[in-house]
Amino acid sequence: MVTLSIIKYTQNKWWAFKQMQLLPPQLAAVSSCTFSKVLGTGSGFGFSLWPDFTTYALLMKWKDEVSAETFFSNSEIFLELQSKSEHIENHYLESIGAHGSWYGENPFPERGEYSGGKIAVITRARINIHKLPRFWQFVPKASKSIEEAKGLVYTKGIGEWPLIEQATFSIWKNEQAMKAYAYADIHKEIIGKVKKENWYKEELFSRFNVIKSFQHSKNKTVVLQ
Repeated sequence: MVTLSIIKYTQNKWWAFKQMQLLPPQLAAVSSCTFSKVLGTGSGFGFSLWPDFTTYALLMKWKDEVSAETFFSNSEIFLELQSKSEHIENHYLESIGAHGSWYGENPFPERGEYSGGKIAVITRARINIHKLPRFWQFVPKASKSIEEAKGLVYTKGIGEWPLIEQATFSIWKNEQAMKAYAYADIHKEIIGKVKKENWYKEELFSRFNVIKSFQHSKNKTVVLQ
C-alpha cells in the first residue's frame, strides 16, 4: 500500500515550509512505514521552476492498508498536519510496476495487474547539472502537452530539491488515456531527447492502481470520485 498526500495551506505557510526538514526524521520512526518522502510542489502543470509554497506532498509506503488507516486517523503527526492545513487529499495506491531508481533503489518493486479504472503515475528524475539548461528549455512544451491531455484527472509537480530533482504525480481516467499521452508525438520527442542527450543522472517511472481517494479538512472527510 502506497499513499500520496497533497497538503494545501492557506495559513501557516512558514510552518509548512519548515516541515520539509522537521518531518523526515519523524516519519522514519513510524515502524509501519517502509519508505517516505516529504516533497515540495511546483506551480502550474508538470515540472516547474516556481515553487508552490501553499502545497506540499507526503509520499509513504506501508506494510499494509491497516497501517496507513491507523496513521491517518490516530497519529499525532497527521493530526497536526490536518489542524494546520486547509485540507489534505489522500490517495491510496497499489503498485503495479516501476522501473528505475530513487537514490539507488526501486521503492516500488511490486508488480501487480491493472485493475481497470483510474491509474496513477509517479515519475521522478535527478537531472545532470550540466544538462539543466537543456532540460528547462523543454519544460514549457512538456507542461503544455500534459495540460491539454485527454483523460487527465489531476497532476502536480513534486520534488525534493528545486531545479535538479523533479517529479510529477498524475492521475488518469484509465490506462488507455495514460498511454495515449505517453505515446503522443510531443511526449515521445522529449523522451527521445532525454535518452539521446543523457539529461538524467537517475530516473524512476512507476504506475499504480488508484484504490480510493479522500479529502480531509478540519471538520469533515469527503470521498473523492
